[in-house]
Amino acid sequence: MTNYIIETQQLSKDFSGELSVNQLSIHVKKNEIYGFLGPNGAGKSTTMKMLLGLLQPSHGSIKLFGKDFNSNQIALLSDVGSLIEEPSYYANLTGYENLQIIQKLLKLPKENIDKVLKIVRLYEQKDKLVKNYSLGMKQRLGIALAIVKFPKLLILDEPTNGLDPAGIQEIRELIKSLPQRYDMTVIISSHILSEIEQMATTVGIINCGKLLFEGNLAELEEDEKYLFETSDDFTAETLLASKGFEINKETGLILNNYNKVSIAAAVRLLVDNGIDIYQVRMVRKSLEEVFLDMTGRGKGSVL
Repeated sequence: MTNYIIETQQLSKDFSGELSVNQLSIHVKKNEIYGFLGPNGAGKSTTMKMLLGLLQPSHGSIKLFGKDFNSNQIALLSDVGSLIEEPSYYANLTGYENLQIIQKLLKLPKENIDKVLKIVRLYEQKDKLVKNYSLGMKQRLGIALAIVKFPKLLILDEPTNGLDPAGIQEIRELIKSLPQRYDMTVIISSHILSEIEQMATTVGIINCGKLLFEGNLAELEEDEKYLFETSDDFTAETLLASKGFEINKETGLILNNYNKVSIAAAVRLLVDNGIDIYQVRMVRKSLEEVFLDMTGRGKGSVL
């Protein structure tokens, strides 16, 4: 038996002949925060809507909690909370009254309302009309509405959109607390790498509907490389190659994946053969550059 809370196999969604999601297979484990990362329009929201039964897949399968989604949809969704695109609320009601509607519809314990208001730090504003809430307060109310039944799985689509830095940090710390404190598994989408990097235990990177990577972000970090600038790069390259050093010539004389002891040996070899060394420095792409290259966004992309 797998420990996956979400498992999709070859999941696809076709809109008028265009694949918004293309053979997507993702795996979300219990009590992890899974960052669903990709540029705007990559297929993140479409995937999440299929996980919630709001869209019917064109192809492929979904399992939630190890069970087939199509055969057990109503029962499975009773353990799922969600916030897709933006919060839905009644602006002319208070925060408490909005939660009370959900509590009564789902026949939840009344104490859940005060509990989630305290979790999202809205308890002091519970009697304030939602139309008078700030954007950050509305986002927190949206999360409160999603977790008032204390679901096993929480699906959040870009929950920090439009927030200022303080609001983003507030939502981030709240989400990070949910797995350990409330036994929730969270899948959260974003197009901002730095946000996912600070929250997620596992990431899935999607672009043009296809999964490009799934795993720990650390696995994407480039190994260290060292750039040598010398008085005679051609001779230096020949000498280093003769001693078995792996050389990358794409952007100069670069030695791949060596530790400091090996680099010292390379420097000594060149100096002993009369080659002046002007500079040796470590070079590697940042995580953001790796992500941009992977998604084909390039240097000019705003993420």
